[in-house]
Amino acid sequence: MGKITASFVAGPVSVPDKVLAAYHKNYGSADLDTEYLELYNATEKKLQTILGTRNQVMIQTGEGMLGLWGALKSCLKPGDRVVAVCTGVFGYGIADMAETVGAKVKRFALPYNETVADCSELEKIVAEFKPLMITAVHCETPSGTLNPLGEIARIKKAHGVPLLCVDTVASAAGVAVDADAHAIDLCLNGSQKCMSAPPDMTFVAISEPAWEIIDRVNYAGYDAFKPFRQAQKNFYFPNTMFWHGLAGLSTAADLILQEGLEAVFDRHVQAQSYCVDRLKRMGIELFPAAAAVKSPTVTAANIPAGLSWEELDRRCRERGLAIAGSYGPLAGKVFRIGHMGSQADLKLLEHGLNILEAVL
Repeated sequence: MGKITASFVAGPVSVPDKVLAAYHKNYGSADLDTEYLELYNATEKKLQTILGTRNQVMIQTGEGMLGLWGALKSCLKPGDRVVAVCTGVFGYGIADMAETVGAKVKRFALPYNETVADCSELEKIVAEFKPLMITAVHCETPSGTLNPLGEIARIKKAHGVPLLCVDTVASAAGVAVDADAHAIDLCLNGSQKCMSAPPDMTFVAISEPAWEIIDRVNYAGYDAFKPFRQAQKNFYFPNTMFWHGLAGLSTAADLILQEGLEAVFDRHVQAQSYCVDRLKRMGIELFPAAAAVKSPTVTAANIPAGLSWEELDRRCRERGLAIAGSYGPLAGKVFRIGHMGSQADLKLLEHGLNILEAVL
């Protein structure tokens, strides 16, 4: 295989040198040194700005799935009801995970090439099932779609659903999440996609109603949220925290905020537009249906006729281009270009898509 000169996998993304530099330092004890607590508090404020929330943001050591498991186990008891919005691999995955912790799950299922547009059926399910929690995925990276959150939030509030749990790992810092405006009680995130940091940190914005339920459930485990509620106030974290990872995440947040959120969001839209236009000119058929909302962070397309995914991947990598396949029912049918975070770069996209055009 050739040396990769253009990486467009849909996360983990390429990490900027300034973020990597944060790992090449020696730090003290996160258990004892107040400098760690000061960094944690400052990083929380940056993440609140990026997520559009005033809620407490808990930061844990581990990639994004840690936060997802922690949210479900910290908030759900056996028999609790969950309505899961399933428009892709990860939406169905959250539903399956909720069942493993004993929840009764009702799936609002749509084809993988669609997003939540008409929510009348979802509202009917919520009204009849009366769940404790609604779950959704903002950006379904395997299919390149972005679920509009406004209608889900409206239904949540209209029917008094206590919790809305949303996976925004592949959208936050690439597109506006507006967690408070969308009534998100558990806003789940990871460091490795639009944040452009290594896959070693998870952070979750947690509302006060969610904290009250977390206190009642009283789940105790490595991924438990409850110990973090008073961790900053008491300067007592439940385990040895990863100072290097927090420093990297903090630096990544700095780069985003220094650029400005609106400029960052616009950069992702420009990257998406350029990618879509080039693929169309190559004669490549985009995957999502025309009515679906395509994510500014990742573009999915059908693998051209006569090529297998393995052959397309091999040819691209021989010429220095890394793109992504897909998962579940889309495996072997769809390839993806992740233009998120550091990879939402027009010059880099031009280079990568020139390679793809030569391959085809």
